[in-house]
Amino acid sequence: MSDSIVIIPTYNEKENIEKIIRKVFNLNFTFEILIIDDGSPDGTADIVKKLQLEFSGLHLEQRTGKMGLGTAYIHGFKWALKNSYQYIFEMDADFSHNPEDLYKLYMACSNGADVAIGSRYVTGVNVVNWPMSRVLMSYFASMYVRFITRIDIRDATAGFKCYRRIVLETIPMDKIKFVGYAFQIEMKFTAIKYGFKVVEVPIIFTDRTEGVSKMSTKIFREAFLGVIQMKITSWFRNYDRN
Repeated sequence: MSDSIVIIPTYNEKENIEKIIRKVFNLNFTFEILIIDDGSPDGTADIVKKLQLEFSGLHLEQRTGKMGLGTAYIHGFKWALKNSYQYIFEMDADFSHNPEDLYKLYMACSNGADVAIGSRYVTGVNVVNWPMSRVLMSYFASMYVRFITRIDIRDATAGFKCYRRIVLETIPMDKIKFVGYAFQIEMKFTAIKYGFKVVEVPIIFTDRTEGVSKMSTKIFREAFLGVIQMKITSWFRNYDRN
């Protein structure tokens, strides 16, 4: 059994799911995988079940409907903690995050970081295949988050991360409010408020070539307004770990 689990939320990822699973299991380092599938009507979960016969380190949690990225990850975090994993990763199913970079994040957390972020912007703009409008929106969203929250993270909306177990044991999951795009911001902000060391590891982000993006204007709106609300709420919260 590995001490590292890669959580991959899925909704209609039949084009990508088998390829991403095989890629992770073919890495030189041993990672296990937990798929959180939100009732994909395209049969994503059925593909995973077949692959479980081949890979003992492949796990599947099925939910009855599309309940949001944040709740999928929190479900996965609780599962990982219950099953004694020490390093818990977030990764997309669509190859926008290169599985080979998992080891970089692992090494960062093994060498002193509590949270390692696969960052698109810590060494410039490292994004492939995005239209310029989306690059600018993402980049300035991170600038906006830094301005409002005062956290020194260049890629505040990044969804490729590694957590040491203690971080997820400390953060009260029932107080994480956001379920969409803003979830990624809230988790980073909360980890920093609790005094954990958060580092950015440069990666190259490549937009999906198969399947359909889940991004929407509603998700961006939640993030824009949510950051202000999150900052104000933090003034009245106690972040003492003891």
